Amino acid sequence: MKAISEGVFLLKTNAMRLLLTSLLITIALFSCKDQTSNEAIDKEDTEITELTTAERIAANYGIDHWSSVSELSFTFNVSRGESGFGRSFVWNTKTDDVVFMTDKDTIQYNRNMELDSLQTNADMRFVNDSFWLLSPFKLVWDEGTTLSEEKEVIAPISKDTLNKVTIVYGSEGGYTPGDAYDFYYTNDYTIKEWAYRRGNSEKASTITSWDKTETIGGLKFNTVHRDSLNSFKLFFTNVSVK
Repeated sequence: MKAISEGVFLLKTNAMRLLLTSLLITIALFSCKDQTSNEAIDKEDTEITELTTAERIAANYGIDHWSSVSELSFTFNVSRGESGFGRSFVWNTKTDDVVFMTDKDTIQYNRNMELDSLQTNADMRFVNDSFWLLSPFKLVWDEGTTLSEEKEVIAPISKDTLNKVTIVYGSEGGYTPGDAYDFYYTNDYTIKEWAYRRGNSEKASTITSWDKTETIGGLKFNTVHRDSLNSFKLFFTNVSVK
């Protein structure tokens, strides 16, 4: 009877050991799973914090929606006192076909083809005018540029304390190589003013506000720009996104 009791005791002891071992393995597996999950979350957080200022500005203006855009249309208008002008564009963003329209002319061309003098003249205006409309995206699209940043600077028009990111274009390529643009933005990456400096000179050629925010097709546009004296107004009408 003693031998049987000892055998039963050994069986129970071994069973308890097996149960304990299984429990420890299960706990270890769950710990590994939790660790892997936490590492994934930490990695995701790290990737979010690694966005550059330019990327954060572009994201605020809806660059994530750009891949679904097939056509952008707009009219570019300038008013100086009693004088002014306007010109319109229809841009197929997938094929790079452009239609340029004024009261006198309609010019069609593809930006990937060799252009004649009339088409080149139209394209120079397209590049300028679309830059005013899409410059938050150009911060991350354009190549051959240099970006720099300053925190808490005095904005030239409002005199508010804002942040500044500057993009400087390379000395070669494009219609106006070497130019610089200073973007003055808030802590939520909204642009309030900007300055254009021809040839990266110290003195700005043009300084305007960024007014009247409109969201169209998931993209955010500032459709009105004014100088400090309100004598110059640049504005967009007929903005359409497909």
